[in-house]
Amino acid sequence: MQTHFTEEDLKKPHIREADRVLRSCVHCGFCNATCPTYQLLGDERDGPRGRIYLMKEMLESPEDDTQVTEETRLHLDRCLTCLNCETTCPSGVEYHKLVNIGRAEIERRVPRSLPERTLRFGLRKALVEPARFKALLKLGQTFRPLVPGTLRDKMPPAPVDAGARPEGKRHARQMLILEGCVQPGLSPNTNAATARVLDRLGIGLTPAPEAGCCGAIDFHLNAQEAGRARMRANIDAWWPHIEKEGEAGVEAIVQTASGCGAFVKEYGEMLADDPDYAHKAERISALAKDLVEVLRDEDLTGLEVKERRRLAFHCPCTLQHAQKLGGAVDQVLGRLGFALTPVQDAHLCCGSAGTYSVTQPELATQLRDNKLDNLEAGNPEVIVTANIGCQTHLAGANRTPVRHWIEIVDEALA
Repeated sequence: MQTHFTEEDLKKPHIREADRVLRSCVHCGFCNATCPTYQLLGDERDGPRGRIYLMKEMLESPEDDTQVTEETRLHLDRCLTCLNCETTCPSGVEYHKLVNIGRAEIERRVPRSLPERTLRFGLRKALVEPARFKALLKLGQTFRPLVPGTLRDKMPPAPVDAGARPEGKRHARQMLILEGCVQPGLSPNTNAATARVLDRLGIGLTPAPEAGCCGAIDFHLNAQEAGRARMRANIDAWWPHIEKEGEAGVEAIVQTASGCGAFVKEYGEMLADDPDYAHKAERISALAKDLVEVLRDEDLTGLEVKERRRLAFHCPCTLQHAQKLGGAVDQVLGRLGFALTPVQDAHLCCGSAGTYSVTQPELATQLRDNKLDNLEAGNPEVIVTANIGCQTHLAGANRTPVRHWIEIVDEALA
């Protein structure tokens, strides 16, 4: 792809990066074949190739170009950032880097309406602080009939019991765990079940209560600097456990939500220009592991599974496309003896995509229903997944029960 940036433009780091990504695209359109929104809408502008052209034209245009409008932003908003296009692309186009630049630029050039700004601000403030989110969740559960449907469907009808969590300090092997922001409220048993299973493998989890939201919610709602501030705060919280003077630090930072895991693995890239945090961020990203990466490398023969349920696994986009771990959970569950039903179009997004299911409810619901049809085709007893967003989005349809896969493993071992 040819670009037409001026020498002055190319002095700006974000334009240089956009130019590099744009020039790797060969217009082939293979990405459209696997883009969920293009499949639903059939509009070139709602596929990766069309969005790339929109961003290219916007970034090359002068500040007062009247062709950059709310319609441009709409097509970027409709992108799930599922990264299916990156998995498909034969040229290695780093679409996610370009769309981050494009979204920041359109936000600056075409300010949103007050209702849109209010919704996005409300989502950021409601979701990223665990204590605040738990309080709002409890309030919502109390007055459930009054809650709007798009939010009501994502709430468990009653508080979820986390069960006992073992004391991890007795083990020589230690890992940190990202507790998350919404998961402790929506599915507190996920991390408790993780602690119990890892405890059986001789791995303890070191708490780091100062760490909070990974930053993805702020960043993907175009409050990118707020997202980077959360990254720095988490690095500060984890660093003392990594650089322990005179003794070995933790061997990994475990994430049980694949969306958080994918984001933490990008800390090194996103803070590469920060002289105070670049080195630390790179180290954090290297230590970040999705839970399945930990179990995949362990000897599981000592785990005696007493109950093997028939499962369908929904592989989140952040696990298969962002972290390139498609098939890893299936492999671990297979080693433990679980029966997995086949899932057609397993590469397609369920429509959760962080806050997408709230900001784009119509498209998200279509994608969810299509995904559930494919997941339920093999008549599973339970659908399992690896991301809290996917879990609550799919469960909101009130069809087949949806759980995190580690909870099913934990229960089978009990």
